[in-house]
Amino acid sequence: MFKVKFTDIGEGLTEGKVTEVLVKIGDSVKMGDSLFHVETDKVNSEIPSPVDGKVAEILVKADQDIKVGQTVFIIDDGSGKALEPEVAEEENASVVGSTPVSNDVIPSRGPVQSQVQTATPIAATQTPKSEHKVKEKFDVIVVGGGIGGYVSAIKMAQLGMKTAIIEKGAYGGVCLNIGCIPTKALLKTAKVFDEITNKGKAFGIKTDGAVTIDWGMAQDRKDQVVKKLTTGVKYLLDKNKVVRIEGEAIALDQYTIQVGSEKYGCDNLVIATGSTPNSLPLPGFPEAAKSGVLINSTSALSLPKIPKSLVVIGGGVIGVEFACLYSNLGTKVTILQGMPTILEMLDSDVIKEMTKELTGKYGINIQTSVKIKEIKGKEIFFEDESGKIQSIKTDYVLESVGRKTVTDGFTNIGLEITERNAIVVNEYCETNLKGVYAIGDVTGKAMLAHVASHQGIVVGNRIAKVFGKEKAHEMKMDYDRIPSCIYTHPEIAMIGKTEDTLKKEGVDYKQFKFPFAAIGKALADDDSTGFVKLIIEPKYKTILGAHIIGNRATEMISEITTLIECEGTITELARAIHPHPTMSEAIGEAAEALETGLPINL
Repeated sequence: MFKVKFTDIGEGLTEGKVTEVLVKIGDSVKMGDSLFHVETDKVNSEIPSPVDGKVAEILVKADQDIKVGQTVFIIDDGSGKALEPEVAEEENASVVGSTPVSNDVIPSRGPVQSQVQTATPIAATQTPKSEHKVKEKFDVIVVGGGIGGYVSAIKMAQLGMKTAIIEKGAYGGVCLNIGCIPTKALLKTAKVFDEITNKGKAFGIKTDGAVTIDWGMAQDRKDQVVKKLTTGVKYLLDKNKVVRIEGEAIALDQYTIQVGSEKYGCDNLVIATGSTPNSLPLPGFPEAAKSGVLINSTSALSLPKIPKSLVVIGGGVIGVEFACLYSNLGTKVTILQGMPTILEMLDSDVIKEMTKELTGKYGINIQTSVKIKEIKGKEIFFEDESGKIQSIKTDYVLESVGRKTVTDGFTNIGLEITERNAIVVNEYCETNLKGVYAIGDVTGKAMLAHVASHQGIVVGNRIAKVFGKEKAHEMKMDYDRIPSCIYTHPEIAMIGKTEDTLKKEGVDYKQFKFPFAAIGKALADDDSTGFVKLIIEPKYKTILGAHIIGNRATEMISEITTLIECEGTITELARAIHPHPTMSEAIGEAAEALETGLPINL
């Protein structure tokens, strides 16, 4: 007999909740077969069987809380050995080493909390006054259940504050429901299709007949990924005792929020209301939107079938990602960009490389410096770079011209708001009103999910200090240390300043660009497009900027982000051992070249 115990599946894990038991007594299982599904504040996972055998006893059930080290299954593994009695304390297998297990909660293995005090005054601790009679009073109310909102709410609840979150739509916001996650799910489908159809032969893989995509199945997979994540958000909110309130929030004052007919009070308010796609006020656009020809990024995720042709207005991140997605699926794609280049915020070397890939490998028609005129039926008219009026007939026109903030319901309480309708905040995400904070897209700082998430943690810790919570950190936002990622193929990632910006600013710098074509892993993967470009300040050798275009670029940028956060130099990066064979070796090679002036593999 073999006792299966709940082991540490994430660093610092002490307990979890069983959401589903996947087998029954008498079932035969093999090593690696899933026994049950568990959700924790660290990870959601299916727990595999460590041995072959038959399920003899099931000691857990759905919705049961379990601790690390607890026996959850008995499996008859054919050894014939009788079970030994349980002891009060023993060691369990852990992915991060052996951990003492007892009936008590295991101490956290997280970092020691900072004791740094706030440098500037923060909101008053006394209960604010409001003339409104409320149904319930909270320490904090968060408006908006997107990635910034729910992270902030969970953090504050974990730090001991009575917290509520108000959401009028789907938890997870744009990112989980109609942005980052569903887009990347479909991009993966497109990438797999491209690799099978265009790269299979290079790897000795042959297919008989045509390779086709079941678009319905691809959509179902995308929806399942979204459902799993959004369900997980609600579970985590409930687990951390955040009160969920459904409906549209309207601020009566900075301490009172109305949802439907009910009023709720708070000492602190966090506005995380997000953004929506922009639209151009041009002739024929309303009619084209009504007919379904003109679409935005939301509807582009759920087209009834793969279009034969697509025109993308806008050569920014969202537009280029969708261009790559549908081009890989066989759609004839045209990008109409008003700027002189696509992805104009990137380093010029990266722009050139990506433009070459889009026009060459993808066959995308890119028109820059254009002026959109109108849409008639399924035909879009524009003025090209030479001033000539051109037109393209297409199945769909994807309008990707940025996003606008949502401040509805909060413009009447005295908030300072910019001309572009963004709520003004400081480095702690505090507004001009005491006790009122704003995070995410509504601040107009950087419309990125990871920025919203980090702002949420900053705010959570900031407010916790008002309540004298000892575990609260001193944190603030530094927008110069934000990585950006683009999920095209090849991927793009960057942090810091571009070489073009440094030239304009007259800053002294050194740069080195190392190609993936000289990296063994890239050649083995038959995916050697792109490079790593590092830019440093020559005297102190600090990182001024990093720009990566290539396979796995979005994973590799975190190494540079961490170095910048730790105020490290190119010396530390060059001395760090990069494993072989990996794509990240290109970072080490570029660092070595900047450190010594002697590149090894070039």
